[in-house]
Parts: sequence; C-alpha cells; structure tokens
Amino acid sequence: MISFVLAVLFLLITPGPGVLSLAGVGAAYGYRAGARYLVGLFLGTNLVCLMVITGLAALMLAEPRIRIVLTLASAAYLLWLASRIALAGTRLAFIERPTAPGIRDGILLQIINPKAYVVNTTLFSGFAFLAARPAVEMAIKLLVLNAMWVSIHVLWLWIGVSVRRLNLAERTQRRINIGMALAMLAVVALATLAPQS
Repeated sequence: MISFVLAVLFLLITPGPGVLSLAGVGAAYGYRAGARYLVGLFLGTNLVCLMVITGLAALMLAEPRIRIVLTLASAAYLLWLASRIALAGTRLAFIERPTAPGIRDGILLQIINPKAYVVNTTLFSGFAFLAARPAVEMAIKLLVLNAMWVSIHVLWLWIGVSVRRLNLAERTQRRINIGMALAMLAVVALATLAPQS
C-alpha cells in the first residue's frame, strides 16, 4: 500500500497536460474558470480510470487504427487548448479573447491525454495489496488516487492563480501563458513519442 501511495504521488506530481493546462487556465483566466476546468479534469480522469479498470482502454488501444486516430485527435485538441492559453490576455487587435476552457474541455483533455492512460494503467495493474479481494483493492485505489489527485491539482491551480494575482505586466503574463502552453505541448510530445521509440 505504501508503494502504491508513493507511486501515485510521483506519477501525479510530475507535470503533464492536465496540471500544466490547469495552471495555465488559472494564470490566464483566474480561480473561477480554473475551478470549472478542474471539475472537468476530475470527471475525465475518473472516466479514464473506469476505462482502464474495465479493460475498455486496453481493448481500444490494441487496435492500431484507433490508436492513431486518438493520437491525432489528442495532438489537435492539445494544440488548440495550448493556443487558447497562450493567447489569453493579449490585446492584439486581430485576436479575439477566447472564453476560458470549462468542464467539457477538462473531460475531453483527460480522455485523450496519453499520460492519463499510462498513469492509470500503471497504478491499477500493478501494486497489488489485496489480491484475494480485487474489488476492495480497486475501491481503495480509487479513493487514495482521487484524494491525492484533488490535492495536487488544487495546488497547481493555486500556482496558476498566484501568477495571475501578481498583476504582472501584460507582456510578462503573455510570456508565462505561452511558456505554459509550450511546456504542455512538450510533455504531450514526449508522452506520445516515447512508446514508439
């Protein structure tokens, strides 16, 4: 059980598209928009958990064509989301300020987030501590995972909102938004390319 808790901590605290985009939404749009997006990420990550636990994710990802479609959809969606974060708060006349990502965006991100599948597959297929009672083990894992997930993601949202509250110059805030968007894309690229190499 202790090894499971440590694995959850280390797998969740490392930056992925979810936490980076959450910090970006907090920095670009504030706490209220970030909290809505956080709810979507939470619902989405639990959908991924259920897909991993039931074997649906393994079934879907076993088909190469489905994997390619999901990878392309993931890249396109994350590029769009990163552009929304990067362009938030700019005052360029030809760019209309986009609305903040919401609950639906958080759910979609987690469903196509490669890190979400890797983390959940690792956590739910390994670290057995109640082999004789798998349903109880899964329930405990879900409770521990969700408790730690919420804590870590609230911290990342707070970091993003704290950057916003610093009331930085527009140019500096724009650079931070762009940096967060680029970091999110870099993490996604690494997660997507790693299994192929």
